[in-house]
Amino acid sequence: MKGNPKLIEALNALLADELSAINQYIVHSEMCANWGYEKLHSTFERRAIEEMKHAEILIARILFLEGLPVVSKLNPIHIGSDVTKQLEKDHAAEEGAIAAYNAAIRLAGDVNDFATREILEHILSDEDRHIDGIEELQDQIGHMTLPIFLTTQVAK
Repeated sequence: MKGNPKLIEALNALLADELSAINQYIVHSEMCANWGYEKLHSTFERRAIEEMKHAEILIARILFLEGLPVVSKLNPIHIGSDVTKQLEKDHAAEEGAIAAYNAAIRLAGDVNDFATREILEHILSDEDRHIDGIEELQDQIGHMTLPIFLTTQVAK
């Protein structure tokens, strides 16, 4: 099925966001593992895997629409030097993703591609859950202080 060129372009932009997020989360995950924060390592690693699944879904949809997935483009990756900065950088990335998915959902509706819109709405729901999880961790740091929070992230 031949897809709308503007929508395929938007899907490729979302794909670049997802591929960039995978790298950012993997680096943050491995940094936390290196620091001994096994629970944060696992949290970030799971999120990277979810972003990989989003990339896979986007690639499949671009191909279905007879487009060419662009997997060689990454957006700037922002690595936090400590846990607080990691969460700030990840929050900013998720905010950007949510805005981009909302715009692509509007575009899919405008070009009457409601199947793509439904796929994007499902991914948007995951991104909402991601930002909620980040905000939960940030709230815990605010309530406990960073040193106490980090003691809860060490595997037992």
